[in-house]
Amino acid sequence: MDSLTQIVLGAAVGEAVLGRKIGNKAMLYGAIAGTIPDLDIFSSYFTDTVSALEIHRGFTHSIFFSILFAPIFGWLVSRYETYKDVKGWSWLFFWCLVTHPILDAHTTWGTQLFWPLESRLAFKTIFVIDPLYTLPFLVFLILVLFQKRNTPRRRFYNNMGLILSSSYLLLTFALKGMANNQFEKALIKQQIDYVDMETKPAPFNTILWSANVETKDQYLIGYYSFLDKNPIHFEAYPKNHNLLGDLIQKKKVQRMIQISKGWYTITEKEDRLYYNDLRFGLLSLKPNAQNFVFQYEIKTDKQGEVTFTETIKNPDDAKQLLKDLWIRLKGN
Repeated sequence: MDSLTQIVLGAAVGEAVLGRKIGNKAMLYGAIAGTIPDLDIFSSYFTDTVSALEIHRGFTHSIFFSILFAPIFGWLVSRYETYKDVKGWSWLFFWCLVTHPILDAHTTWGTQLFWPLESRLAFKTIFVIDPLYTLPFLVFLILVLFQKRNTPRRRFYNNMGLILSSSYLLLTFALKGMANNQFEKALIKQQIDYVDMETKPAPFNTILWSANVETKDQYLIGYYSFLDKNPIHFEAYPKNHNLLGDLIQKKKVQRMIQISKGWYTITEKEDRLYYNDLRFGLLSLKPNAQNFVFQYEIKTDKQGEVTFTETIKNPDDAKQLLKDLWIRLKGN
């Protein structure tokens, strides 16, 4: 999830653990702890694109990391804070560290929660930025700030924020199930023979959903809003995996395919090859759009070494997408 959401979650969890004993400092340290797992993004400055993608939401987003570092952080903070209970601090850091990846596991990217196991847990029920999850949570957290440490109202506000956010997160599973059902019905009705399908919410909401559908030679992408009145339409995108040629044997290409779970297409523009990760969709709702959210140019040097370079996004595309999403959300 986005940084603000993780800060809010961390602060609320910190308050739940130590709020009665240390007041607002519990929220402060909870917010700090809630951002620590995302420090893995700095790996992109020290390694190649593929390795950085593998590292992101890996070790730092695992239960192992939380267990290992919670007592270390707890001990360090107890050295200079007036509250000296190492166990109390350790519990704060543990719960704030571990709830971060648990929340991230609900997004499309997922987390390597059970590191060192390679599999990522990705429920794909919520977008990385969802105002319906964050804003009510934030409002209750702000109310907590203005309450005295031992007042029942402070506990009530914090619990309400946690209950509402958790309830919404559970609701997204039901919404995903309903969207899945509609996509499956549409595929059957349109007599589309498919190999696999995955669904996820469109950006910033859980009313509009998208589906990636794998067939033998192409992928289909469709959208469904709970406000739709017309049948679901699917756009086709050829796999073009053959364009990789001998590059398919390269280790880095194989790693990239594993990262995207096999959901990718290859496009060729002006004698340049591009790798498109389908899991995160497109920056446009227009028919036959090719500007994928995550698109990488595949380059090969004289030694045959393969590199992936993410293409630069046009900010205007994102602005237009927001407008198009709002229109599409209201039904087809």
